[in-house]
Amino acid sequence: MIRVLLADDEELIRTALAALLSLEPDLEVVAHAADGRAAIDAAVAHRPDVAVVDMEMPVLDGLAVTAELTKAVPGCAVVVLTGHGRPQHLKQALSAGAKGFVRKGSPGGTLADVIRRVHGGDRYVDPSLAADALTAPECPLTPRELEVLRLAEFDTPVAVIARQTHLSNGTVRNYIAAVIGKLGVPTRAEAVRKAREHGWL
Repeated sequence: MIRVLLADDEELIRTALAALLSLEPDLEVVAHAADGRAAIDAAVAHRPDVAVVDMEMPVLDGLAVTAELTKAVPGCAVVVLTGHGRPQHLKQALSAGAKGFVRKGSPGGTLADVIRRVHGGDRYVDPSLAADALTAPECPLTPRELEVLRLAEFDTPVAVIARQTHLSNGTVRNYIAAVIGKLGVPTRAEAVRKAREHGWL
């Protein structure tokens, strides 16, 4: 029997998945969690074989949960569920230790099959996400430029960004100008939107 943990902040999705998986003779849902911290606590308490984790959860997101679970419960394979997977998220999830990456809109039997695969030691990536990842443009921004852009996301004043990054106001302005130039957009708000769209932020 493969023991499964389900972690999703939407109760309807959790209960629907639990009902679907309970129809499988070799799968048993041993715990549910509504946020990332609860998912880790439940995994430590119940020691599931596979954790199915939503990408977008409160407290800790799916990537943070995956990274922590691989350390806290090393025998537990993690499958990340996503409503709108982006190539960068796929790369980040695999880097964090996920063994599976599945779209929420996948056919009903897919998740059970993926759980069996990752429990058996294989990996699974949704084919359309894999194709997107192979054709996705590489991020043209440096880590420092991404850091400044991330801080600039909520129209944060340059002086505040400068304090947080220990840079001068002029250097922050230069970074923002470089980001706007590299991404070919007119404003930093558009730069943030484009970076998010491509999964770079």
